[in-house]
Amino acid sequence: MVTHSQTNTIDFDAAKLQRLGFSSNRTQSLRPVSLAQLRQQLSLQLQTSLDVERILGLFFREVQRLVPLGALSYQLAASDLRLDLGERASHSACYRLSHEGEYLGELTFRRGVRFAEEELGQLESLLASLLFPLRNALLYRNAMRSALRDTLTDTGNRLAMDQVLQREVDVARRTQQPLSLLMLDLDHFKRINDSFGHSTGDEVLKAIAATLKAQLRNIDMIFRFGGEEFLVVLSNTSREAAAMVGERLRHAVMDLQCLAQGRAIELSISLGCATLLPAESVDSVLRRADSALYAAKRDGRNRLAMAG
Repeated sequence: MVTHSQTNTIDFDAAKLQRLGFSSNRTQSLRPVSLAQLRQQLSLQLQTSLDVERILGLFFREVQRLVPLGALSYQLAASDLRLDLGERASHSACYRLSHEGEYLGELTFRRGVRFAEEELGQLESLLASLLFPLRNALLYRNAMRSALRDTLTDTGNRLAMDQVLQREVDVARRTQQPLSLLMLDLDHFKRINDSFGHSTGDEVLKAIAATLKAQLRNIDMIFRFGGEEFLVVLSNTSREAAAMVGERLRHAVMDLQCLAQGRAIELSISLGCATLLPAESVDSVLRRADSALYAAKRDGRNRLAMAG
């Protein structure tokens, strides 16, 4: 379903498109075409990818064979998705997209002149070709994100951590920018489970994760390393800056108010910090952060230790 109002990572398979009879030549692709022809071609083209950005980019390009556009914007807040193609203009046509009652986001077409009623009818007809491929792409994206998330704490899991760490180490080497890790552990977590039960322990872990995320930048990444341990990846962050972040996290957890059975639970974390050395491997910098964490715990907990 398309509701309208007007106001003032699977790679794209080009070879498959050619087999379907679509040329990769942009000039030929943008030749004028009838509404029926374009709908038929879109129904095939849009199903060649499960990447939301590629699907919308292809849709934006092909629609202009029939209706001139200056920009396309898409957003789905629940999935943290926002895409802007082209240049913003003064006139827009906005659509609320849904498929069989499932909300798929908001899509906006923009250009410098007002849309005619005939053009709006054409856009709405073409949008019908987008709904099913877009829904499939969103389902695939959500499935991939779920596979990389820890279900309890909504942080990244070990699989996501392994992928991100290697990528961030490669980027740090290429750009010669610092990369720091914070390995942290919730102090005396076993005591919480033994005293209040595992369900309370789970709630504490969720509260800790939410508190940590609230203290970090958007570009910082946090992963559940295992049990009550978390890893924070701080890109473009020096040793000194990482130590400041670690102290901010430690104080935030100490200030966290948690009650169980009418009793306040005192919470604290221990942290180990390591900054990537020249030519250092992922395993090596992880080991140094972990060793620093154990030094912090050995020295009395509720403190930050720096790797040598």
